[in-house]
Amino acid sequence: METSTAAAGLNDRSLGWLRFMWDKATTEDDWSDQGEPHVWWDRYSEPPMCAFPRFDLAEMAYVLPMMLEATPAWREGYTRILDELARRYMTFWGAVDWNTLIGPDPNVDQYPPEWLAMAPESLRGRYALPGWTGNGVEPWGLQPDPIGSDGNLFYRGWLNLLLGIRRYVSDEPREDIPFEVSGYQNRTFVWTHRRMARFISDQLAARPQGTHCENTKIWLFCLSAAGLGLQLHDALLGTTVNEPFLRWVSFAQKHYMGRDRKGRLDWVAFYYDPIEESLMTFPGRLGAYGALCLLHYLYPQDEQLGIDLYECAVRQLGWNNPDVPVIQWADDPQMLSTAMWMAREIGDDTTWNRLREICESRLQPRFFGEDDSRFAYWCGFPDPWPRGQINATLMMIECAEPGAWSRVFNKPMTGLSGEPTVHGVDYPLFGIRRTHHDRLRGALEIDTFAATPSHRGRPTSFTVGNLPTSEAVRVRVDGRPYESWRRTAVGSVEIDLPVDTHRVDVAYAPPHHLARSGSDRKARP
Repeated sequence: METSTAAAGLNDRSLGWLRFMWDKATTEDDWSDQGEPHVWWDRYSEPPMCAFPRFDLAEMAYVLPMMLEATPAWREGYTRILDELARRYMTFWGAVDWNTLIGPDPNVDQYPPEWLAMAPESLRGRYALPGWTGNGVEPWGLQPDPIGSDGNLFYRGWLNLLLGIRRYVSDEPREDIPFEVSGYQNRTFVWTHRRMARFISDQLAARPQGTHCENTKIWLFCLSAAGLGLQLHDALLGTTVNEPFLRWVSFAQKHYMGRDRKGRLDWVAFYYDPIEESLMTFPGRLGAYGALCLLHYLYPQDEQLGIDLYECAVRQLGWNNPDVPVIQWADDPQMLSTAMWMAREIGDDTTWNRLREICESRLQPRFFGEDDSRFAYWCGFPDPWPRGQINATLMMIECAEPGAWSRVFNKPMTGLSGEPTVHGVDYPLFGIRRTHHDRLRGALEIDTFAATPSHRGRPTSFTVGNLPTSEAVRVRVDGRPYESWRRTAVGSVEIDLPVDTHRVDVAYAPPHHLARSGSDRKARP
């Protein structure tokens, strides 16, 4: 990707959400079997299937590689958050469903009526619903390892995506460094990122129908997320582990989706149970939600299929029809935000404007916390903290320009290791809104802000490194020459600055370079 083009910088909402993500990630809590995650980790949304804090960990990561487009020289804050997410993911609570929901569900006949809609009608009352992982059910039996198992794809699929995002954002090659995950009865299992990606790929190759999540369900949603993690692995490491998933997409279009006589996508399955030989679909307009939930994961891998899924959903829901009111047939802010994100991606202004108005008027966007320095959507919930899973997708609209999510997987910024960097930033006291490396001019532009407004004016310092040379460095702050800086190593300088909003310009090319560059520009047609 071309990184010499200046991005607009992160807006205030993005910076507020980043601050709250930092709070969540860096506040210690206990995810072992003897403890419990902090209440702000979202294990309340999307019951019964997603009401586990693991989903908050995985989805919270999505905005970070998108934010990197605005601050390509500053990545240490994002990396710290990702490390804290991954660390929690590998614990007992990360795989709590696989570790505790063992065998057949003893309450299979006691589900509330609204949950029964998630089971095929002929099986209701005797069939485990989504959310009951069922480690130990036949034909596989009990499998203690949450990664190396026949089922539980959603655990390793999202972990692989999370580690891929961490690899991309940090640019640190850790794919062969072992890590431990906590399994059944606190047994630990050692994996590497590379080995896990290969395991997912090999399992997909061996199972054309798809790999199971809850035993015994094959979810299009989970498979699509797993495939996206494999695609990122391929994009960063030059592997081909995603090829079996792309073959599965062709299988899914034939067996788990249908088209009408005009060739338009008409229905999408929620999941398939090969043991029961039962395909679960929602009736009527509710079926559109089965298509919407796939968009973030399939659109970057198959653009046309993503468009087909989106058009199927908004056509059935009527959201793209300005002559009818927007009705949310299921009270699910995540699906609303997913449709809104996709409308913006493909330039569907009619749907975007309609859904954006709903979002702004009903989902309660607001700043909160000390100095109103945090931001989130509250969505009418009475919780003391904003819901992480819901905000994870809503903030994908706020934090970057259209196309940023797809660019992570198709045009990642893999050349940043050779670019100037900003590090040693005292975040969250002091923050970075934007960086831009102007290669032609030989300078790094840095826009700063007071991430903790009550400490505005407090002295701080940060380092600009990886400069081609530090001998000719000149620093300007807010358009004026600035002298409170020093060389600390070859190609590295440290800058002292009061905490506040500033434009810092670190030029490393000698002055005659500017004159020559200006002459070159004038000579070009």
